[in-house]
Amino acid sequence: MPGKANSAFMKPLKLTADLEAVVGKGPMPRSQVVKKLWAYIKKNGLQDPKNKRNINADDKLKAVFGGKKVVNMFEMTKLVSKHLS
Repeated sequence: MPGKANSAFMKPLKLTADLEAVVGKGPMPRSQVVKKLWAYIKKNGLQDPKNKRNINADDKLKAVFGGKKVVNMFEMTKLVSKHLS
């Protein structure tokens, strides 16, 4: 049933105001949220140059990351999930 899992992944989700401040107005699918999040991180040079897996949060991202200054890619996905419904 790969079709089922995929449709859930593509389903537009509601975003919190904190997340919308970074990726724009929702609803949007999780895949789109992640894509826009990375675009924001790259545009603002927030990826740690020494350890590419780490994201150095600015004020907008800190709100999404529960106040954390630095998160790794895997943690980011988990933290962002809290802003999707």
